[in-house]
Amino acid sequence: MDNERLSKQIKFIVEIDKLKQILRQNVVIGTTRNENDAEHSWHLAVMAILLSEYASDKNIDILHVIKMVLIHDLVEIDAGDTFCYDEKGHLDKKEREQKAADRLFNILPSDQAEEIMALWREFEEMETSEARFAACLDRIQPLILNYNTKGHTWQKPGVTSEKVFKRNDPLRENAPELWEFAKEIIEDSIRKGYLRK
Repeated sequence: MDNERLSKQIKFIVEIDKLKQILRQNVVIGTTRNENDAEHSWHLAVMAILLSEYASDKNIDILHVIKMVLIHDLVEIDAGDTFCYDEKGHLDKKEREQKAADRLFNILPSDQAEEIMALWREFEEMETSEARFAACLDRIQPLILNYNTKGHTWQKPGVTSEKVFKRNDPLRENAPELWEFAKEIIEDSIRKGYLRK
């Protein structure tokens, strides 16, 4: 291909198709099939559009949030999915994901590589209103899936309501109405036996 920029962009587009092969711990509602990372990212993008009114910051840049949630898990193509309650897996998660980001994002032309890297770092650091809201979506989506699959991933060893509450705590400050919703789901899940106290 004569156009080097386009060639790099297409190479990246082909590479990120692998995200469809990265399986998460959650299952798709109504099935026993594990959700993949591409489905998760798409779900978050739609949630960002629908739920932005619940962000504490009413001046949030929703397109920026959508960009973040669409790229936040691309690093898992190389680094793999780390289950949020896997303490051992989190020990080297940062290092694995940075190495993956360096390889994957640098497939792109340098200006786009820098933009995608900046979006990924912003999501990870959770310092902007947009990143904090994106993180809220990343937490409440698995909560909704678990509630609607009778606590599928909550049945794994070591998962307790205390850990689920802690995982969803960013909602408290950054999306208070969603926090109230999350609390109701968690408490009802305990009552129904989906989640250990």
